[in-house]
Formats: sequence, C-alpha cells, structure tokens
Amino acid sequence: MEIVLRSHNAKVAAVIRDKAQLAVSKIARRLRRTVGADVVFASDGPTRRVEIVLHAPRQRRLVAEGKARQYGTALDRALDHLASQTNHAKRPAKERARRAVKK
Repeated sequence: MEIVLRSHNAKVAAVIRDKAQLAVSKIARRLRRTVGADVVFASDGPTRRVEIVLHAPRQRRLVAEGKARQYGTALDRALDHLASQTNHAKRPAKERARRAVKK
C-alpha cells in the first residue's frame, strides 16, 4: 500500500508525519485490498486541517477530515472519523440494510 503525505502552506513535524503513516496503515488493514491513501496537511490562518483519503478497488473512497488549532489534534479527529467509516464499510451489506430500517 502506498501512502502519500502532502503539505499545503504547512510545516509539519516529522513525528506527526510518522504518526499519520502508522495510523493510516493500521486502519487500512481493516479493509481488504486497500491500494493507497493520501494524507493532506493544510494551514489556513490559525486553523490546521488534515484530510485522509483511503482508496480501495471496487469500493467508494473513504474521506475523513479533521480541523483544529494543532496538527496532532486535527490528525486524531480525522483518524477517528476514518476508523468509524471503516467499521461501517466492513459490515456486510445485508446487516447495514437491517440497521438502517430499525432506526
């Protein structure tokens, strides 16, 4: 699996980049046949944004975004969002349909 880290108007510490790479690879193992991921760090004034896009064949792209005043917090929020999406995508379609009807 290939993980691409990009920065737009941002200076990101190596520790945060390593944390992002390890966490994304761990989450990507939950889905079968994940081929790649893009992690984008962006800065706009005091707001820091981290966007993670996970690519897998025959599945829709999973996109998670986190915003905060620091990159570490924004990364944690994006990873939490991505983890919840992978948990949902991992369940069979029949089970997802049943839960949607019950609500």
